[in-house]
Amino acid sequence: MEELQGQIEKITFSDEESGFTIARVKVPGARETVTCVGSMSNPLPGEVLTMQGEWTTHPRYGRQFRIDTCRTTTPSSVQGIQKYLGSGLIKGIGPVMSRRIVGEFGKDTLDIIENDIERLLDIPGIGEHRIRVIERAWNDQKEIRSVMIFLQGHGVSSAWAARIFKQYGNEAIKLVGENPYRLAMDIMGIGFLTADKIAENMGFAKDSPRRAEAGVLYVLNQLTEQGHVFYPGSLLAREACSILGVEPYLVEAAMVKLSHEKRLIIDSATSPGDPAVYLPPLYQAETQAAESMKLLLGTPRKALRVNPGKALTSAQKALSIKLAPKQVQALQSSIENKVLVITGGPGTGKTTILKAILNIHAPRTAKVLLAAPTGRAAKKLSEATGREAKTIHRLLEFNGRKGGFQRNSDTPLECDTLIVDETSMIDIVLLHHLLKALPSGATLIMVGDMNQLPSVGPGMVLRDIIDSGTVPVVELNEIFRQARESSIIVNAHRINQGDLPDIEAGRDGLSDFYFIEQEDPEKALETLIRLVMERIPARFGLHPLDDIQILSPMNRGTLGVANLNRELQNVLNPREDGVSRAGREFRIDDKVMQITNNYDKEVFNGDIGRITTIKRDEQELRVLFDDRLIAYEYAELDELVPAYAVTVHKSQGSEYPAVVIPLLTQHYMMLQRNLLYTAVTRGRKLVVLIGTKKALAIAVRNNHTELRHSLFSSRLQ
Repeated sequence: MEELQGQIEKITFSDEESGFTIARVKVPGARETVTCVGSMSNPLPGEVLTMQGEWTTHPRYGRQFRIDTCRTTTPSSVQGIQKYLGSGLIKGIGPVMSRRIVGEFGKDTLDIIENDIERLLDIPGIGEHRIRVIERAWNDQKEIRSVMIFLQGHGVSSAWAARIFKQYGNEAIKLVGENPYRLAMDIMGIGFLTADKIAENMGFAKDSPRRAEAGVLYVLNQLTEQGHVFYPGSLLAREACSILGVEPYLVEAAMVKLSHEKRLIIDSATSPGDPAVYLPPLYQAETQAAESMKLLLGTPRKALRVNPGKALTSAQKALSIKLAPKQVQALQSSIENKVLVITGGPGTGKTTILKAILNIHAPRTAKVLLAAPTGRAAKKLSEATGREAKTIHRLLEFNGRKGGFQRNSDTPLECDTLIVDETSMIDIVLLHHLLKALPSGATLIMVGDMNQLPSVGPGMVLRDIIDSGTVPVVELNEIFRQARESSIIVNAHRINQGDLPDIEAGRDGLSDFYFIEQEDPEKALETLIRLVMERIPARFGLHPLDDIQILSPMNRGTLGVANLNRELQNVLNPREDGVSRAGREFRIDDKVMQITNNYDKEVFNGDIGRITTIKRDEQELRVLFDDRLIAYEYAELDELVPAYAVTVHKSQGSEYPAVVIPLLTQHYMMLQRNLLYTAVTRGRKLVVLIGTKKALAIAVRNNHTELRHSLFSSRLQ
């Protein structure tokens, strides 16, 4: 082992969950920065690292220092202090102000900020107000530093310490000392394995009951993040034992205790063979959503007072069309039934039938409301129908300060008919809140494509409702003539039916669907970049940032989302004035995606925007989402990721003028028919696949969708 000390110049890459980081480090005596690779738990630029490890040579990137262990300290040199303060550590001090302060006070800078802060008034641009801002931020940092010292002693970096302090405040040391496992539940990005390592360093025993309880909750949370509403008890116990490395009796005892404390629900009645184990919010959502749906189905509605034959004639005349037989069935069913599901793929006339239904329902009911799960889906619905459509969250008037959805069973929606589009994206929790707020006498029409990927959140709501047999379902399956002229739509239906898409269509002339064969991941990456930068803009007149979206099946690998975003950011937005946080670089004009629901800001998982402003002294940047400008403090930047490339799952409910989809066998684990179908149907004008025929064939033939554990269908029955 060698020891190496240096100051972090730049974080090139950092994986929050594993802590794996690539950093450029300025080492005394070295003319150029050194690449250091290893677990650093996301340190900040400006910090000084003392590392133990060994020198290695990477076949592509050359000489690197591979870290075994490291610790961070505050800098003592003038240049180090300037970098440290200018990295955004202290609100009120950006890079420019950092140079002025350190230029005036040199090595005494940190001591002056600590003990004689009024001397900063000598610096041009610093007045009383900024002094107070810096003072508050510095005092917060003192508290953070005490937390840092405590946590660094147990293998946690300053970046995590700042998040822990933000969550717990001055109670951080006490709370973490009593139960480090709570970090896995409370701090986004700190998983159980990280918390377990901290606990081990603190001396918690491997067979501690508290560790077993935390492990069970961690496993159940992980499983719900994969889409399960519950998990069978025996399988949950087996998973927990495997991860914890403990005897089954410890896990069984932990599950019993957690059940007694109502931290999980064990349902033996509905699932007698192997009890279903739920997190309490999901149990409540599933059971109450089923009760609400049954109440809705069983409550009479006001008669529409409409003759079906005349209604059909009226709708066709108003829209200047002749409806196909399945569309006629859907229209009549909307007149006759209280709850209805309309499903179908692209080009099958879902938008047309929505217009026809609105033509019948709107004049004959007091109020018709339209909604969709995401902002983009709501906007698309509004443009298609010419009527206002809202996101479900806005429809239900979510207010974080007042404590959740303001529309509920006590203050229901004022509507007679509710039409919800993109229902496949709705998870069980959102459905629960929607049904709770819907008057029992209202009509509910759900529209969606049951062959797309299920919701990102737990459950498979649309599929469960269809499978339950309790709600009338009309499946539109005829591709209309105009839609048949689109290779995108034709190929999407071929994929859905298990047939390979026609990849020869684009070889001889202009098409909207292309397949570029490339087996080598590095060459495929070069081709993809050239497509986005040059070929698509030149041939189709589409803008690389505004019009083209990369959709990848996976996060990892050469053609995974993480690497694609780094590569595309560097070629599409090669600015040098960005801000680094959690191993990500944020630059003005970057395309970014929100990855958690932030109800206070009213931005939600999957929303895409563009960075318009970075205010370094205020430690804030602003993102434009459609027509709304949203401010983020630096401490909130873990909610954003670059969005030059996104996963197919995150693209649900969105449409883009052009999509480029890498599809290689390195994506083997994610090559599924519904994933490819969902990706292809995101493209409105152009779809380009880059990869191998083998990977394409694997995806088309693999119709095995991973089972999601849900009892919603049986509860409806």
